[in-house]
Amino acid sequence: MDEREKYQLIIVGGGPAGLTAGIYATRAGLKTVLLEKVSPGGQIINSEWVENYPGFPNGISGFELGQLMEQQAVKHGLAIEFVEATGIELQGNARAVKTSSGDFVADAVIIAGGAEHARLGIPGEEKMVGKGLSYCATCDGPFFRGKIVAVIGGGDVALTDALYLSRLASKISVIHRRSELRASKVLQARAFAEPKIEFIWETVVDAIEGDGNVRGLRLRNVKTQATSDLKLDGVFMAVGTKPNTGYLGAILKLAPDGSIPVNAQMETEVPGIFAAGDIRQGSIRQVVAAAGDGAVAAMAAERFLTQR
Repeated sequence: MDEREKYQLIIVGGGPAGLTAGIYATRAGLKTVLLEKVSPGGQIINSEWVENYPGFPNGISGFELGQLMEQQAVKHGLAIEFVEATGIELQGNARAVKTSSGDFVADAVIIAGGAEHARLGIPGEEKMVGKGLSYCATCDGPFFRGKIVAVIGGGDVALTDALYLSRLASKISVIHRRSELRASKVLQARAFAEPKIEFIWETVVDAIEGDGNVRGLRLRNVKTQATSDLKLDGVFMAVGTKPNTGYLGAILKLAPDGSIPVNAQMETEVPGIFAAGDIRQGSIRQVVAAAGDGAVAAMAAERFLTQR
């Protein structure tokens, strides 16, 4: 089967950027397929509650928001294939997306694969995943009811996780390498007012310790270099994300942090290849921004295809 006759546009990634691009593309009449390796919705499905997405004054669960986006895209005719993209190459005037289930070929591609949780690369991190170490508080928090836990990080995700865990755990230590937080003032005010949350400042984690399950952290003060041990039952990592671009180095020049440079129309340096959402350079990593990126990319892709 000649995939180029079936699809005009391929979207890689099923988060808010990819699904919004799918909505705009299919409503414009483009034959479009979305490739997603896990499940549509992206990281937003792991958010317990989203309060800052327009149209939901009382908030909405991230899982439900992701489901609604998927339903809307499918309603307009978006095809979804559950495969993992492993590369992109040019084939004449077409662009082929290599996947775990063969090639998908189209005249334009929107890369919206998002970002994954960054890791510290410290002793104990790899072997303790799922044994007291988690990257998703809303996924695993219920396992730590009445327990002592820590959250590593100082941004919005870290404080959101800490506040969520305060309804489950008995005590939460937020460990941050700086003397002040990067999180929004609203979240800071909530966290400082929560008696279950304590802050350990100017400190990094050198190791995650345990005997099959997490039992503690080895801490180091970045100013004095003094070390200490923190006994606990679980730890939640919230130290940022890294773009899912490992498979793109052969076709795109990436930014130093691995993100994809684009212009205001979400165009990459390669004609017919666009990028949107958390994966692009300069993204503010918010759902509403990712959705906006997806709309811009889809409209730019439509213009590209029309001009061709």
